[in-house]
Amino acid sequence: MEIIVGKNAGFCYGVKKAVEGAEEELQNDDRIYCLGEIVHNKDVVNDLENKGIRFIDNIKEAEGTTLIRAHGIPKSVYKDAESKKIILKDYTCPKVLNIHNIAEEYANKGYFIILTGSKTHPENIGTISYCGLNYYVIETEDEIKYALEAIEKSEINKILLISQTTFSVEKFEKITNQIKELLSEEKELIIKNTICSATKVRQIETEEISKKVSKMIIIGGKNSSNTKKLFEIAKKNCKDSFCIENVKDLDVKIFNSDDIVGIMAGASTPLKSINEVIEKLKNAILSS
Repeated sequence: MEIIVGKNAGFCYGVKKAVEGAEEELQNDDRIYCLGEIVHNKDVVNDLENKGIRFIDNIKEAEGTTLIRAHGIPKSVYKDAESKKIILKDYTCPKVLNIHNIAEEYANKGYFIILTGSKTHPENIGTISYCGLNYYVIETEDEIKYALEAIEKSEINKILLISQTTFSVEKFEKITNQIKELLSEEKELIIKNTICSATKVRQIETEEISKKVSKMIIIGGKNSSNTKKLFEIAKKNCKDSFCIENVKDLDVKIFNSDDIVGIMAGASTPLKSINEVIEKLKNAILSS
């Protein structure tokens, strides 16, 4: 068996910063809260919870120092924390904070904002709070017409197009091209591709690896947006692609000694999880 592991598999900068930050906070304070999952990976969250971090869904539940997860939070939560005199330790990914700044800047200038990505993803829920009253979230090409209808109804002639950091590069390009084609000429359109560079390189590498393997494994949290995108790409090129959360989900019986297996992991997947999958595959072949 040949195993090809993506060079960019595993933690991105923002996730690494948040997880290491949480570990450091625990060294200084044994009463630490985190608003939502710090990253979308159950193993990481469970590990931090076992070490003492209390994960909460609402800032009202906090009674001490509270971490802001890598995905960020809505603007109103900062005010709520201040009124409760809660100390916030902000571990929002810098790329996400940049999108908040862009959205707020253009909303203040009177732009209608189109945001590509999931309406229910924590990152976008935070970004929406900076978009003002005139915005529309597009996840699929089918929703473009509704966004354009909302723009016409608003009578705003200036439009900003931005994206969730972990959105599909391919989908963003398709949506961008359609908007450019369909938007009336008198409208001003500014496009800022805010998809994270780490997301882009993972998607490109997954595309490349999945085209030359017999089986492909994507490792990452079930609720991880970037992991889902990697699996979509892998499945398109390699029909025997599997998305697993950790080594417990790996069924080695479906692999053969003559397989070429590709492995890629989402941005919230720890190196330990990747190594455990590799080790289990190698041991299975040795014992067969």
